Amino acid sequence: MSIDVKYRTSATANGGRDGRTRTEDGTLDLQLSTPKELGGPGGEGTNPEQLFASGYAACFLSALKFAAHQLALPVPAGAAVTATVGIGMRSDGGFGLDVELAAALPGLERADAQRLVEAAHQICPYSNATRGNIDVRLSII
Repeated sequence: MSIDVKYRTSATANGGRDGRTRTEDGTLDLQLSTPKELGGPGGEGTNPEQLFASGYAACFLSALKFAAHQLALPVPAGAAVTATVGIGMRSDGGFGLDVELAAALPGLERADAQRLVEAAHQICPYSNATRGNIDVRLSII
């Protein structure tokens, strides 16, 4: 499958989970800290799972808006997506991620909200990248 790339960016990390990450243009420049739950010191820095959750939530909400246009459904003004990302040891070795996407679509009929979330999951590039690799659960709140 080929992709007609419309936008490309890069970020560089130094020091791993207790280092720093910065985008090529400097708009994102963050201190990283390993969470205590993963054996780190914790601290004020962010971590890769938080960054992934933030990106996935924003991308999925945009996919919801795109799907809503295709399905001729309204997107409620208070629409929001919460991505919860977990990390842990895989049963067959190594580390793995676990994701839940919870969509808040206030005022939308449950059946329409379900159609919209399922359509967005087929459109979202994060969903397409993780499909078959990460357990992603969808819910409507």
